[in-house]
Amino acid sequence: MSACITIKSGDYTSAGIKPNNEDNFGVHIPAAPLLTTKGVCAAIADGMSGSDAGKEASEACISGFLRDYYSTPESWTVKTSAQKVLGSLNIWLHSQGHREYNSHKGMVSTFSAIVFKSNTGYIFHVGDTRIYRLRNNKLKLLTKDHRLDISDKKSYLTRAMGIDNHIDIDYKPVTLEAGDLFMLSTDGVHEFITGDAIHTTLCLDKSLDQRAQLIVEQALENSSNDNLTCLLLQIETLPSENEDEFYKKLTALPFPPPLAPGMTLDGYKIIRHLFSNKRTELYLAHDRDLDSHVVIKAPSVNYMDDPQYINSFLLEEWAGRRITNNHVLNVLDPPRKRTALYYITEYLQGSTLRQWMDDNPRPPLSTVRNFVRQIAQGLRAFHRQQMIHQDLKPENIIIDKHGTLKIIDFGSTKIPGIEEIHIPIQSHRHQGTEDYTAAEFHLGQRATNRTDIYSLGVITYELLTGRIPYAKALSAKNLYKLNYVPVKQYVPDLPYWVDKAIQKAVSIKPEQRFETLSEYVYALNKPDSKLISHEYVPLIKSNPVKVWQSLFVILLITNLLTLYWLFKA
Repeated sequence: MSACITIKSGDYTSAGIKPNNEDNFGVHIPAAPLLTTKGVCAAIADGMSGSDAGKEASEACISGFLRDYYSTPESWTVKTSAQKVLGSLNIWLHSQGHREYNSHKGMVSTFSAIVFKSNTGYIFHVGDTRIYRLRNNKLKLLTKDHRLDISDKKSYLTRAMGIDNHIDIDYKPVTLEAGDLFMLSTDGVHEFITGDAIHTTLCLDKSLDQRAQLIVEQALENSSNDNLTCLLLQIETLPSENEDEFYKKLTALPFPPPLAPGMTLDGYKIIRHLFSNKRTELYLAHDRDLDSHVVIKAPSVNYMDDPQYINSFLLEEWAGRRITNNHVLNVLDPPRKRTALYYITEYLQGSTLRQWMDDNPRPPLSTVRNFVRQIAQGLRAFHRQQMIHQDLKPENIIIDKHGTLKIIDFGSTKIPGIEEIHIPIQSHRHQGTEDYTAAEFHLGQRATNRTDIYSLGVITYELLTGRIPYAKALSAKNLYKLNYVPVKQYVPDLPYWVDKAIQKAVSIKPEQRFETLSEYVYALNKPDSKLISHEYVPLIKSNPVKVWQSLFVILLITNLLTLYWLFKA
């Protein structure tokens, strides 16, 4: 049984009949923990024959991708990481080609890559290099050539790295099975050897290097007129821990015992107990080595035999240690080896936003704007890591003694990059608090950054009114029955456009909310013409002449009717 994916590889490349080999390829198998969080990368590139610097382009694609992919945050998905890296590489190739060669063909290369992470392979492809898979004695082509054939002898690439400032990368996830054999090849190979011949050679009882060499040699024998590269990758084992093994790893550290003032744990002297609920215990402690106060967050013994909870607790620390922002609680790296399951954070002196709201009802708009701006800055640190907080509420925000707001809880944080990793248990992380939970949770839809914007919108509304924006908390049954209650109903002097900004932030439908936090913060401070275009203006103000004309007509008709009845009487 293995907790990580293992692969073996083989390759062979040749310049063929050409003087120079402009193909390039690479495989990177990182050490743990990147092997788990980022996976194994393999890529192949073919410098375009008509390019001024095809060899340099293919080298840049392979070295740049294998280097920069592993520099992206571990919290990002494979798709996000690879697409951002390839987008940047493409822009560099395109600009460098124009700068050095004054041509859109200056530095151009095809590119195909596969990332093996957990139990999934993620394919990224542009051009006419290819990726095949041999499974259960069946060969399947997994990519589509981006090439237009004009005649039997002439064709050209419709897509490649470096041709244009913008690049569309084909993306395809594939489920992995132990024993899968993947072949990456340049067109000098697959254009000169049949699929049947590839299949036959891949099935031979030879090493991967030998099979790759045979495939290249067959293409050469068939009069290949280009560079030739064949890269083979075989899945040996996949992450396959059972639940007992996974639980054993999770419980490598025991839960700490109840801690009382004066006790010492791993060099931390307990000063006092700060807080507890059924999920966690918080203690104020003194770090003997750093001579400073810290907070110890320990799991509740109520969940000692719950692998879902323990996994969630570990991910909470994992997320916190990857976010550095003045408006997010600082989770500290442990300076000493731990003998129990807990983590440490900075000690904040202050009150929760909930306590502040109870003590300061109906604060001025300027204060609310300042608070929202600070919270948004903290949330933005999550979103840059592709994390969604999912449980933003006044109880999870601290106002320290300097007036700085900090988000303090990560227990519900969605981490897309970690969710791609297979684990043998069902993970059900806590998702939000009722009054601040967006509609998409009730509909079973995925959370996005707009989910956090909804929660921030509710907090804004509550700061101004002491209430929530709908008559009751959202649920699956009432989503489309509730109507937004304008803030102006409670705060009549609030600018109309501020009310409309808050209404947009807490829209039931996520696509109707602001796309980014910065847009929301801006809309609270500056009028948005799109939001106020439908502002209600009394007719007496918008068209007073029409009002008086209408009144004159009504009075005239009333007088005529009165005279008619008088004469008739």
